[in-house]
Amino acid sequence: MDIADIPRLNALLNATATALLGIGFIAIRGGNRDLHRKCMVSAFVVSCFFLIGYVGHKIAVRGVHTPFAGEGAIAVVYYVMLFTHIILAMAIVPLVLITFRRALAGDFERHKRWARWTYPIWLYVSVTGVFVYLFLYVWYPAAPAAAPAGS
Repeated sequence: MDIADIPRLNALLNATATALLGIGFIAIRGGNRDLHRKCMVSAFVVSCFFLIGYVGHKIAVRGVHTPFAGEGAIAVVYYVMLFTHIILAMAIVPLVLITFRRALAGDFERHKRWARWTYPIWLYVSVTGVFVYLFLYVWYPAAPAAAPAGS
């Protein structure tokens, strides 16, 4: 595995978290608390691995960001999505921790009230994380830097 593979791995982790969140939501709607619990704990673990990979990648590339090559209306779409993704990604960490703490304490009424906010935000952050990857690395990748003259 190379440092350049980490963004793809992180997108895969976000996609996995998205699937687990969706299955967990369907499970609790169907009354299957055991499957719901397993999916949500798994989504949490996968998201933690994502966060480790994301921070590790930022450290490894010394904070150099990947430029977005799209222009015009698509750039507006991308930057609005990116801005909301970043803001909500910061908010989701305490929301998930509080929601989990309520469930672990057996306070399911308060857990449910917190989850009504936490779930859609967590889902949005996971989905848009995949889209950020697609926009930057698949759909609108920046041209590689030209080699210096005389190389």
